[in-house]
Amino acid sequence: MAVARDLLPSLLLLPFPPSPFSRPLLDAAYRPSLTAALSKLRSAKTASRLIVAVACPVLHGQFRRSKTRSWPEAQALIAGIYTLLSVISSQLAIATEIDGGPGSVDATVVLIDHSRATRFPEGSRPAIQTNNTIVVDLATFALAYHPWNYIFHVRSEPGLELYQTYLKLAEGKQTLLHEQLVPVEGGLALNVSPKDPAATPTQTPGQPVVCLGGTFDYLHPGHKLLLTAGALLLEVPEKDSGKFSEYIIGITGDELLKNKKFAELVQPWEVRARNVIVFLSRLLQLSDRGWKGGARPAIEERDGDFRAAFRDGTIRVQCVRIQDAFGPTVAVEKIDALVVSGETRSGGRAVNDKRVQQGWHELTVFEVDVLDAKEAEETEGPTRTENFAAKISSSAIRQRKAAQQGKSATKI
Repeated sequence: MAVARDLLPSLLLLPFPPSPFSRPLLDAAYRPSLTAALSKLRSAKTASRLIVAVACPVLHGQFRRSKTRSWPEAQALIAGIYTLLSVISSQLAIATEIDGGPGSVDATVVLIDHSRATRFPEGSRPAIQTNNTIVVDLATFALAYHPWNYIFHVRSEPGLELYQTYLKLAEGKQTLLHEQLVPVEGGLALNVSPKDPAATPTQTPGQPVVCLGGTFDYLHPGHKLLLTAGALLLEVPEKDSGKFSEYIIGITGDELLKNKKFAELVQPWEVRARNVIVFLSRLLQLSDRGWKGGARPAIEERDGDFRAAFRDGTIRVQCVRIQDAFGPTVAVEKIDALVVSGETRSGGRAVNDKRVQQGWHELTVFEVDVLDAKEAEETEGPTRTENFAAKISSSAIRQRKAAQQGKSATKI
């Protein structure tokens, strides 16, 4: 069954980031394009979804099945773009959470392994091809991500080159009207000190079992960064190997959230778990049918244990209810890696202390960058960063919803 066009996600194709990049340089390069896309989508009468696809040579290795990634570099790029999305959305008064209601924009950042040197020979037939990471090439993206409401493309030489290559690869996947193809202004992208092609950043070994935890209430850009960073660590086995990688996500149980601000508006555990899996499906699900008629991923739901499988069963996601500070990290011995934020760094140390006491191996701990407005804006000082953090938190979203409900009650 066809889906109404305004219920489909939109695409923003962003050309290569500055090299090397920093948050101020990302701001200069991407702010105009992101602002234009968000400004158009916020006028929708429904909640909008936006896939921000960033082309960059993020993987290394000669052969498809032996690709590696620099996790610190990749997650830092994603953190910078989610910071920009959050800053712009805050300035434009756009809600950013999943299912945020009319005028909201639920954005997802996807890295596309592509460079200007990548060539698709004339007459070649693109195919969906996976490697041992979750990052896909441009051809795979074009074939698996469709159809779209709008396609925003950057009005610059690299932006137009990327756009034309994408359209060629996506040919036949969707009949697009002229009004759906929206050019947007690009920013200033400088290669301030070109990298030595022979010098690649330190590569991060893939992990068979990755774990992280959180509340994930009103899933917002900070949550999306954390979940994406964890997924980037997965070592994805080949389709017919009989093996699989596991992504275990501990989600705080309802009982532990009763003392939160506006606790009555905290989403039930089941809603939060479903939203986590729905978000991850945007990064992990690949099919030549695209969005499959708008269907959400198949989730096996049990009390406090939601599961889903992606990429022919090579990636298994499990959301479990947690009732303490440790969750699955001290209940599942086979976990290899733990992803934390700066706020939960001490929790990572406590987890490893506990595992050692149990006679288990320590987890490799990976710390994700923070969303920091100070690094993306000209105005400096702690107040701006603190205000920004407050605006994108789950507590702030609940406060906004409480205010909205108060207004509705007054009208009645």
